[in-house]
Amino acid sequence: MAVGGENGTPQNGELNGTNHHHIPRIPLLYDSTDSDGSALKLVLTVRPEWNTPDSKVEFVRFTDGITNTLLKAVNKKAGLSKDEVDKEAILLRAYGNGTDLIIDRLRETQNHELLMRYGLAPELLARFENGMMYRFIQGSPTHPEDLRKPAIYNAVAQRLAQWHAVVPCIQGRTGHSRKNSRADGPIALDSNLGDVEFQRIIDNVAPGKPPPNVWTVMQKWIFALPTETETQRARQAELQRELTSLVSQLSQRPGLGVNGLVFAHCDLLSGNVIVLPKTLATNGDKATETVTFIDYEYATPSPAAFDIANHFAEWGGFDCDFSVLPTRAQRREFITAYIHAYFSKLEEKKPGAVTNVNEAEEVDRLLTEVDHFRGVPGFYWGIWALIQATISEIDFDYASYAETRLGEYYAWKDEVTGTRQQSGKEMPLRERRWAQEA
Repeated sequence: MAVGGENGTPQNGELNGTNHHHIPRIPLLYDSTDSDGSALKLVLTVRPEWNTPDSKVEFVRFTDGITNTLLKAVNKKAGLSKDEVDKEAILLRAYGNGTDLIIDRLRETQNHELLMRYGLAPELLARFENGMMYRFIQGSPTHPEDLRKPAIYNAVAQRLAQWHAVVPCIQGRTGHSRKNSRADGPIALDSNLGDVEFQRIIDNVAPGKPPPNVWTVMQKWIFALPTETETQRARQAELQRELTSLVSQLSQRPGLGVNGLVFAHCDLLSGNVIVLPKTLATNGDKATETVTFIDYEYATPSPAAFDIANHFAEWGGFDCDFSVLPTRAQRREFITAYIHAYFSKLEEKKPGAVTNVNEAEEVDRLLTEVDHFRGVPGFYWGIWALIQATISEIDFDYASYAETRLGEYYAWKDEVTGTRQQSGKEMPLRERRWAQEA
């Protein structure tokens, strides 16, 4: 499908020509210093029937994420089974401090609504001043070790293929302006630019690729890096040079989707992969497990190879255990399941559209593309973590995480340029694991 969908290119606040404002906007805040109290006020606006003497509203805090606060609200009224309680449960997600600097929240809402239309997201119930509420998905979030189980990773491959094949890419601005930059004014790079030119540079970082996309997001994040010290400004300039190089090397490579872009999740860590109960599975005859994905704040048009390489990086979890990343045989198995599902979904979407596809050749092609992109997730999340280190209130060592992830990128770069081999250094663990066949 062409970028913007068959009904044209939507503007901010619209999705395929329809206005998104039917999602209620509640003029209340979630307050972390009064978590249960403020959450209860929010939940009762969408579940007023819970405001009764026999209700027993409780909150369960999820701790897997390192961006937001995520609470599950349940009403454990007497006489209700666990299944009945979960069917009415709500997830409340409060945005992390300062994350508007790196996440376009309007775009996130549009993403959620778009995915709802294709049956790929739970019902979005309401937005509030610093978050959103949506229906709880009955299922179990995975852990990093689960992602490495064939039944799970084949199910992930099939669901990701469905996203990439079915959901259209929606064009629009990248969602960044000087108003949500650090100092509400010029920043270190291109500091003499006006707002229009500033936005133009972000949206056109990858020539010919309609914004937003993974390249424009990384440009936006580099502009948002801290620049108070000379060291910070030098780091920003260095990362800008690396992004320019990556865009030159990778952005114009051929790929699946329209213009080499698919609607990508871009954050498929274990906590965002939910294994559905067997009773909710829709393809039980094709896979031993069925999964769905949550949290769409980073979703944006991207090369399919980036989304897949990014997911593979998450096999090691936040600890970045490189020893358990997928071998070449595991990557091939995943991509084989993905390619079969991708072209099957394309055929379902538009019968007759898929002709003369050699799936074995497509698997080889995508396997090669994922190899090319294997260093980009480290660059992407390294920049992100450098920003989070200065704004987040979550108890996580973002600074160390940034250096680990950027180290992945530089290790990849040294490998593909031959620098590591020329220096006589040993191949790092991540690259050794990636090269391992089985």
